[in-house]
Amino acid sequence: MSNLRIFAVNRKKISSLHYFNNMCSSKIRASLKRLKLHVLLGRNYSSLPGLIGNDIKSLHSIINPPIAKIRNIGIMAHIDAGKTTTTERILYYSGYTRSLGDVDDGDTVTDFMAQERERGITIQSAAVTFDWKGYRINLIDTPGHVDFTLEVERCLRVLDGAVAVFDASAGVEAQTLAVWRQADKHQVPRICFLNKMDKIGASFNYAVESIREKLKAKPLLLQLPVGEGKAFKGVVDVVSKEKLLWNPNSDDGKDFERKPLLEMSDPKLLKETTEARSALIEQVADLDDEFADLVLGEFSENFDLLPAEKLQTAIHRVTLAQTAVPVLCGSALKNKGVQPLLDAITMYLPSPEERNYEFLERISRLLLPFADQHIEIPLLTAGNIALTVGLKHTATGDTIVSSKSSALAASRRARREGEKKQKENNETERLLLAGVEIPEPVFFCTIEPPSMAKQPDLDHALKCLQREDPSLKVKLDPDSGQTVLCGMGELHIEIIHDRIKREYGLETYLGPLQVAYREAILNSVRATDTLDRTLGDKRHLVTVELEAKPVETASLLPVIEYAASVAGDLSQASREAFEDGVHRACLQGPLLGSPVQDVAVTLHSLVIHPGTSTTMISACVSRCLQKALKKADKQILEPLMSLEVTVSRDYLSPVLADLAQRRGNIQEIQSRQDNKVVIGFVPLAETMGYSTVLRTLTSGSATFALELSNYQAMNPQDQSTLLSQRHGLS
Repeated sequence: MSNLRIFAVNRKKISSLHYFNNMCSSKIRASLKRLKLHVLLGRNYSSLPGLIGNDIKSLHSIINPPIAKIRNIGIMAHIDAGKTTTTERILYYSGYTRSLGDVDDGDTVTDFMAQERERGITIQSAAVTFDWKGYRINLIDTPGHVDFTLEVERCLRVLDGAVAVFDASAGVEAQTLAVWRQADKHQVPRICFLNKMDKIGASFNYAVESIREKLKAKPLLLQLPVGEGKAFKGVVDVVSKEKLLWNPNSDDGKDFERKPLLEMSDPKLLKETTEARSALIEQVADLDDEFADLVLGEFSENFDLLPAEKLQTAIHRVTLAQTAVPVLCGSALKNKGVQPLLDAITMYLPSPEERNYEFLERISRLLLPFADQHIEIPLLTAGNIALTVGLKHTATGDTIVSSKSSALAASRRARREGEKKQKENNETERLLLAGVEIPEPVFFCTIEPPSMAKQPDLDHALKCLQREDPSLKVKLDPDSGQTVLCGMGELHIEIIHDRIKREYGLETYLGPLQVAYREAILNSVRATDTLDRTLGDKRHLVTVELEAKPVETASLLPVIEYAASVAGDLSQASREAFEDGVHRACLQGPLLGSPVQDVAVTLHSLVIHPGTSTTMISACVSRCLQKALKKADKQILEPLMSLEVTVSRDYLSPVLADLAQRRGNIQEIQSRQDNKVVIGFVPLAETMGYSTVLRTLTSGSATFALELSNYQAMNPQDQSTLLSQRHGLS
């Protein structure tokens, strides 16, 4: 069912153009035989959104609630911060499920892939739809592992808001920074949930300070914890000055009481909350002029008289403006603090009509998502997220139009608008939706079918998986003819290999995992080449002279230039043939056959015999540039990873010693509660198998996160060693 796609619908229309941003959620693989409007079978689900007991609302109210009552949100965080557990509790308290799932037991709603349940991690995003206190919430649970960061990227593209989940004992972690930057790029309003307040070492103040310092965000403290670590038993609502305590004898967290803070019973907590509320009011007033006028005008003498509703409305505006982030806390695993989080989602995150997306949709077959199960629906209105079936040739980032005539009209309109001044180009920018930035893969390996007869089946499987996961690249090795998988990390490729076996029934064989190096030149070189070939009765003759030189600014694609002597004489076809030859030559460098980057190529002379084909021109240019690259002084660039290791003090020394052997460069060592956080850089080639080694060194107590930083030149000794290994000399 790789043809199922999540999409978002919004409220505005551009001429007759109807299109949507295709969001390729590949987790939707359940059989469509059950697509009827009835209670879903399977894992102990409760009634569908809008179904209360045996009473069924009108179909229109179920499918199309008022747009102001819709919230399209994502759950994002560093791996193991508790995203999926938080999602599981949200579904339980909303009545979507009748039992509490557990990541360790492998029975959560959104982690339904076999690989997710076995590993206890989220690999692909999953969407669920449910109701909470009259609001329709479309929720997407996203991965936290760096190998699957593209899943977060394409989800944020269509979401109106997000909940960032933090481990209260760790605060902001490496992947937290990555997903936060992604949310910044897509301008997604968000709220923070400090999870795991029951964990030993949990610190509300530390986590808040890390948000302020590392994310450069302004936290709005809407809650205070009642106790920390094992003493955590509830939260204080700063806005309403109420205490929420969960019944310690309750198994599912549904039993809790909300009561006002009183001077007689909680003098210390009341004083702390009053001070926090005053600070919150001042902070919001600094960020919202309308609220500032209200406070200064009517409530300047006594903030206690300010109604909670006025403060909540102002917090909503500030959140939408992304000038600050509301902060709440709790423990999803211990079933505390999730219901107030749901209230905050409906209260502070925006509805679709408060976000500005310039597109509309109209698809013939629509489905509402419930993780791995779905129901077919007859129609959908603005602001909802749903699925569509049958898009066989689309991929993530495509813009879909209602007809070819609409696409041609959009193209003509874009050309007309492009001729106008820049200030008038806003409409042109809305004609096509923004796609997603797909990171370059850093690992690759060969993959072979069990027999040549199965090669077409493998090709089909890889084609389907690439559509679902654009960060997976597949290419053919020109020398060996082998199929090569390129991915974001060891885990990424391992998951792909496992999916091919489980979902397509193919026992494939992977070659050794290799690092995606790049190459660069260090000096300027010139080369000349002539291609003279007769095919049939036609002679193809071309002579080219070009220069290759290094450029200072990092550029994966070659910079192509033309000398003044040839710039005016080249036809468009000859230019395209020259540029095609340059790009093909840069795909394989002379040292390792890796792509060549940071190079500028200048054409000085191109003499073409009449009748010479553009294919021959391109081939001559490619051969000439390869000759130039071989003549130049060269160096290998290797991917450098930013590394963050969280380890107890007892194991710090062996971890540092091991990193030194891996050519690691330690930048700093921070203190985080009772742990040490090692921050530095390490070459990707040295990280293979690191998770196993780290577990052994620290008795399983340490955690780490990796993220691609940049490509860095290898020193001559390491480069010589690598070349010797590749050429079989060591």
